[in-house]
Amino acid sequence: MTRPTVAIIGASADRSKFGNKSVRAHLEQGYDVFPVNPKGGDIEGLHSYPSISEVPADHLDRISLYVPPAVGLKLIEEIAAKGCNELWLNPGSESEELADKARALGLEPIIACSIVDVGVSPHEMED
Repeated sequence: MTRPTVAIIGASADRSKFGNKSVRAHLEQGYDVFPVNPKGGDIEGLHSYPSISEVPADHLDRISLYVPPAVGLKLIEEIAAKGCNELWLNPGSESEELADKARALGLEPIIACSIVDVGVSPHEMED
């Protein structure tokens, strides 16, 4: 059986940030994780990709956003082109405008915390 895939847009090397906690939570739950950060570098031992289009998966099970809504709006067409089963707009990344644009592009955004969804409490994770 193949492992589920997730791209974390706004992944961070800073362990106190939710973009890092999401990488760790998804790894713990058996996901193949693709961190996306325009600065590049390694995040939790994983190569990070400067953009979602550079992630080496044709279609992702999940894309999870940890960027401000204005950034998400700039990326949403690229996200739709990559394709995913689930688009997560985490607290702080969501806006009505972004959700509406995602729907217009054929995505059905989930406005909730993807870390909690995989069964982890982000507030109980060590920084």
